[in-house]
Amino acid sequence: MGERYERTKTVASAGKSGIFVSEAAQDPAKKPLITDSANVNRSVLCRTRRIALDFFGCDIMTKVIVSTCIVAAILAGNGCTADISSADNKDWTPLFNGIDLEGWIVKCNPADSNKQFWRVEDGAILADSMGVAKHDYVWLLTNRQYGDFILRLRFQAFRDSPGNSGIQLRSRYDDQANWLDGPQMDIHPPGPWRTGMIWDETRDVNRWLYPDVPKGKWVDPSMANSNLVFYFSDTEPGWNELEITAFGTRLTARLNGVEIMDYDGTGVLDDEIHKARRVGMVGHIALQIHRNDELKIRFKDIYVKDLSK
Repeated sequence: MGERYERTKTVASAGKSGIFVSEAAQDPAKKPLITDSANVNRSVLCRTRRIALDFFGCDIMTKVIVSTCIVAAILAGNGCTADISSADNKDWTPLFNGIDLEGWIVKCNPADSNKQFWRVEDGAILADSMGVAKHDYVWLLTNRQYGDFILRLRFQAFRDSPGNSGIQLRSRYDDQANWLDGPQMDIHPPGPWRTGMIWDETRDVNRWLYPDVPKGKWVDPSMANSNLVFYFSDTEPGWNELEITAFGTRLTARLNGVEIMDYDGTGVLDDEIHKARRVGMVGHIALQIHRNDELKIRFKDIYVKDLSK
């Protein structure tokens, strides 16, 4: 994320069930930032137990209905969304085969070309620059370009990773300048509240688009989505489910079933600067390792639905 990268502290501390950023991110005097999803689940289970008290005295159809309700309630308590891996119909195309990086290409400064930061491990794409802080941006780009699309994936973040990542949308790498232009949805494990914000890597722009912050200014926790839910690898379910939609000049995103971004880039993504770089409205999807960062993050179950057809 961005030429000007500033370290930010995690304002949401994590329980064993994930991070829930609340209004306390804006006012520390308010209630604690964390809502333990395990407590939420216990509450749901208590309610479903009451529903099921007379379960064994019911007829078969009632048992089926009650069982379905209990499962649905538990899933709702977990904040689950539709299983991304089930997106195997003709409208969805897998971008990752779970075996190798076919369909992707690493782009970076030639001085970093010998660094094996991107690899496949245990059926997931692993970005790992831990222990190597001296490097420029290292990107993993799709070979194909996309205009209007829906992107679904899972990512896993680690508490001991101090680095920044993100997902580039409709972007393009300039091999002569060794620079990638285009908007990026930020993923920032050291400060999860930033997840879903948009930084524009495009040369001559280089600023936050969402929230709309003047160039030279930085985002802060008061701008965080109060409903954001973010899981680390050691918190159930261990993976975050992300869906990004790019349609026209509008970009939206949902993380673990919660909307975290809704940006209308009319007059920005389609302006002369972006047209000159051939980004903003069409381009590659890319995953980021930020320059001079030690990062560990994993991606899997990556699917795209092309809306341009």
